[in-house]
Amino acid sequence: MTTAVPAAFVPPTRVRLGDHLLALGLVSTDQIQIALLEQQRSGRHLGDALVALGFVTEDAMREALGETLGQQTIQLRNILADPQALKRLPKATASRFQVFPVSYSADAKELVLASPKPNDIIASDQIRAQVGLGVKIVWRLASAAEVLAAIDQFYGYELSIDGTIHEIETGQMDMAALTQGQGGYSHPVVRLIDGLLADGVHKLASDIHFEPEGQFLRIRYRIDGVLRQVRVLHGRYWSAMLVRLKLIAGMNIAESRAPQDGRVSLSIGGRTVDFRAACQPTIHGENFVLRILDAKRGIVNFDQLGLTRQQYDILELMLARPEGIILVTGPTGSGKTTTLYSILSHMNKESVNIMTLEDPVEYPITRIRQTSISDGSKIDFSEGIRSLMRQDPDIILVGEVRDKDTAEMAFRAAMTGHQVFSTLHTNSAIRSIPRLKDLGVAPDVIAGNIIGISAQRLIRRLCAHCREPLEVKEGSTAVQLLGPAHMGKTIYRAHAGGCEACDFQGYKGRLAIMELLRMDSALDELITRHASLGELTGYALSRGFTPLAEDGLRRVLEGITCIEEVGRVVDLTARLRH
Repeated sequence: MTTAVPAAFVPPTRVRLGDHLLALGLVSTDQIQIALLEQQRSGRHLGDALVALGFVTEDAMREALGETLGQQTIQLRNILADPQALKRLPKATASRFQVFPVSYSADAKELVLASPKPNDIIASDQIRAQVGLGVKIVWRLASAAEVLAAIDQFYGYELSIDGTIHEIETGQMDMAALTQGQGGYSHPVVRLIDGLLADGVHKLASDIHFEPEGQFLRIRYRIDGVLRQVRVLHGRYWSAMLVRLKLIAGMNIAESRAPQDGRVSLSIGGRTVDFRAACQPTIHGENFVLRILDAKRGIVNFDQLGLTRQQYDILELMLARPEGIILVTGPTGSGKTTTLYSILSHMNKESVNIMTLEDPVEYPITRIRQTSISDGSKIDFSEGIRSLMRQDPDIILVGEVRDKDTAEMAFRAAMTGHQVFSTLHTNSAIRSIPRLKDLGVAPDVIAGNIIGISAQRLIRRLCAHCREPLEVKEGSTAVQLLGPAHMGKTIYRAHAGGCEACDFQGYKGRLAIMELLRMDSALDELITRHASLGELTGYALSRGFTPLAEDGLRRVLEGITCIEEVGRVVDLTARLRH
């Protein structure tokens, strides 16, 4: 577990950092003054304070510092590890001085090091003594967060889970874990929990499940939407592990008969990762689930949603309307919150006031006023919307339209000149219309106030290293689904055993498939006169509407996923001829 402080940006000696950032137009005078006050309060460098306050991105700060210091900069996010460079610098030295060995040239005897403090004389002398006088060291400027993440990723995990489990079982101290750690000795149960949480983040899990059975504890990660068992421990360890989990989540350790909720915040790989915790009593003991809220993965750039050019054009037209409701629909875990956060971040400008009501707030975003609605709060969604209306908002996000009161207040906000975003649990975009009617919203209120509806699912990507080609042959299911025009083309399927790159699953990563229904006057007219679902669908298709199944099969033709995976999340049976 990395505990070093992130992002140590050192101001230049000749040109003042604040003056340079002002000249570049990256910050205002007011923001510099606020950052200076924060610098005095916390002891951080000015660059640190500006990044922490959200005034400047780490990338922009790195480039500005590179110019003022006369140093070349480097991004470490997508680099490949150089084994020879890693051998030259031990992990303990790299972690101590926040330095990452990028590459080593044996011919030139040149070692490239990335550091947030390339002018640190003490670190330079110590490292030079370790790598040898015959090796030329070339420094590159990088943010400390990227350096720490690279150290954590390429040198291996900070804690040895296997070694810690062995220590618990035998009572023998795990020296390997202690020499890799930074903070001296800690109780093995503490290190085990820290190691499991870090392991879940490294493996890109969305949830970590601790599930007690009769005599043992099952630990599972949800990766790419599917649960995988990663550990099985003896049941006698669970009570100590549960106490530790409750403590870090801020729960009552004496309460074992009632469900509890909590939150955990840890520094992993040079960045802060939050976990939403939930404890539930079962017949075998208390079940504990952690939802990983990693802002680095949870907030996707608008242009990285993976939509087609046509879908982006439709979405941009929907966002251009100044008032009305945009609904994002789909089952739990279909990526609705990620899409909404991506859209809000895209619209998040200084001239716009964005306010949200969420249950709970998952990812804090600079400049957006976010309110958490939970069992402990004194307001619900409908009362919260009424309160937000008095805060002069331009855009309102309502976490979920779940009852008549919330639906009525959301539509009232849309009717009074606000742009409203919300989620709804339905199977498709068009089925949102009858769902809103079921909630008690009148058809003439729905018509004219909905800008558009998006429905989405998350599908797994095929592993690029081991996917298997498959020809679309006559009479096959693939021809029936894709159409005869694609006969003879090559699509792909998952390798049954997978490979090491995908952890032997055949799939690695996920992406969203989406259908976008943009409302127009004719569709509003159909809703007003209580048109059937079939009529609504027929009209939408005549206007170029692309259903979820079509978008999923597009991904199949692109070689990104397979027919079996699309069929797992979308009903494809209607396209089959019997």
